[in-house]
Amino acid sequence: MQPTDILARHARALERRRPLEPVWQSCYDHALPPPAGGPALFDATAADAAEQLAASLLAELTPPWSRWFGLTPARPVADTPQGRATAEALADAATTLQGHFDRSNFAIEMHQAFLDLVVAGTGLLLVEEAPLGEASAFRFTAVPLRSAVLEEGVSGRLDTVFRQARLTAAEIRRRHLGAELPPELLRAAAADDPALHPVLEAIWPERNGLRYAALLTSEPDRPVVLAEGRFAESPCIAFRWLKAPGETYGRGPVMKALPDIRTANAVVEMVLKNASIAVTGIWQAEDDGVLNPATVKLVPGSIIPKAPGSAGLTPLAAPGNFDISQLVLQDLRSRIRAAMLADRLGPQQDAKMTATEVLERAAQTSRLLGATYGRLQAELLTPLVTRCLAILRRRGEVPPLLLDGREVVLRYESPLARVQGRADAANTLLFLQAVGKIGGDAAAQVDAAAATRWLARTLGAPAEVLVPATPPLPNRE
Repeated sequence: MQPTDILARHARALERRRPLEPVWQSCYDHALPPPAGGPALFDATAADAAEQLAASLLAELTPPWSRWFGLTPARPVADTPQGRATAEALADAATTLQGHFDRSNFAIEMHQAFLDLVVAGTGLLLVEEAPLGEASAFRFTAVPLRSAVLEEGVSGRLDTVFRQARLTAAEIRRRHLGAELPPELLRAAAADDPALHPVLEAIWPERNGLRYAALLTSEPDRPVVLAEGRFAESPCIAFRWLKAPGETYGRGPVMKALPDIRTANAVVEMVLKNASIAVTGIWQAEDDGVLNPATVKLVPGSIIPKAPGSAGLTPLAAPGNFDISQLVLQDLRSRIRAAMLADRLGPQQDAKMTATEVLERAAQTSRLLGATYGRLQAELLTPLVTRCLAILRRRGEVPPLLLDGREVVLRYESPLARVQGRADAANTLLFLQAVGKIGGDAAAQVDAAAATRWLARTLGAPAEVLVPATPPLPNRE
């Protein structure tokens, strides 16, 4: 694809995105306002709920410094030295990958990407290989959605990404080493000129993988190619909260609750105005030539002059005091928090919950987040682990593993992923209890060692707590 074709394709995708930009801006203004220069906000329910939901997603899907994934053989391996060696190799690879995650900036950037996901409905995470010698092989960047243009491919994923950035000449030179830069850009880099230059990075799929191109677009008619290449796994991982048919970008919880958020903000503004009127009051005065209302100050201890025999300054009585704003505001805030799952993923405050109530709460959360969690698994977690394994495989730190589902599969071990495992374990324990009450021949049909191993695998218990199974003795008859 020629540079002019890339720019034309980016322009068409940007034009298709423009109708969504006002809605995104309104969502950011109410749920993630800028530190300065934003609109006047009077209610912080949406901002607080958005931050809680993003933090809960980080803790439930990709908890920092905790194992939230595992690598297992696609088919059960026999309990033989070769089978144990295969399982240990996969466990070592998962441990190596987790170590690089812990030493990188993954937790910081992932939380920022989750904020974009909650507010605008789409998040974008850039996964790059760090230079040799750094503590981690990964370098993560949460790309703001407003600086990226996305296209959906035939696979249903956002595999075409255009990223817009404005960099100084020195930053361009450091990022694209070996690129043939224009002479004026080289002079600016040598002089450390702070002027910013527009750069467009594009990733799009082709038959033999993914193509990459970086263009300097200071002159749109004559773009300069800074870098070109190919990727086996996309470094840009785009993921969505909810997707409607025929749409490219996702819809987030803030977008769904935006009418209630706007109304709650307006209600609080009116309550504050009403409170200021109640404090200062509305007054009337006769124009008697003595009292000047423009110079009257309603402060304690003030003396207001008045003409003899005149009414002076008198308060204007309100027609009534029928205030239902608190009832409306309470209902609005409850709907906002419910739409943004503020009371679903957060910790339960009631310490008297039984085990059955805990399982039922977990099952209800799983039902509410089933579609979203499945989409995040397909669009975020699996591509993320696949991309990171490709980087480690190229460095020689892990064996050549392919997460194709035929030899090695990815197992999710995050707290939210274990909800179904706990439900399966509860059903199995109920079955074992029923069999134990029957007794006799029924109890003899249960393999206690196999049941223990299955429960350990389902609940994510470490293999070190189990006694290694002994192979059956050969039949010498």
